[in-house]
Amino acid sequence: MRFTYGFTPLGTGIVMIAGLAAQSPNPRSVPESLLPPVDQVLAFELRAVGVQIYQCRATKEDPAKYEWAFVAPQADLFDAAGERVGTHYGGPTWEGLDGSKVVGEVRAKDTSRSAGSIPWLLLDAKSASGDGRFGRVKSIQRLYTSGGAAPDGGAGPDQAGKEIRVPYKATYAFYAARP
Repeated sequence: MRFTYGFTPLGTGIVMIAGLAAQSPNPRSVPESLLPPVDQVLAFELRAVGVQIYQCRATKEDPAKYEWAFVAPQADLFDAAGERVGTHYGGPTWEGLDGSKVVGEVRAKDTSRSAGSIPWLLLDAKSASGDGRFGRVKSIQRLYTSGGAAPDGGAGPDQAGKEIRVPYKATYAFYAARP
């Protein structure tokens, strides 16, 4: 939770406002392996609400065994005011309603802080395009995840090819080159 302190409009006291929107990345609470390069600064954050899609497939190690294999995310992206500003989908790709887009590549991962949740990530931008918010992104963090993990069981030959959608939420922090 983020706190901001300031004076009331009449200057008669101090007001405490609790920011309950997406949590800002705090370097003390983010593992060092997930910190972006020092030549980058936080440009903006978005909250994702959607699903992680999995498909039942035979494992590579043993074709007689099955697992829920990750296919892609599918989520809407919201700014701090709660306005929908884009989508997140396979690639992984983040695309803004302004036409800009960034495609990421995982650089590092760390376990989530809540059970049943997908890991926290640091991603490098493989490509970024457009004049909008995603056009200058260099790194992306996925933090504060809730849900989205593949089921522990239920994958078998009778489920082969079946897809499931597991609800998740996350905060994505986007970094650009330091001006």
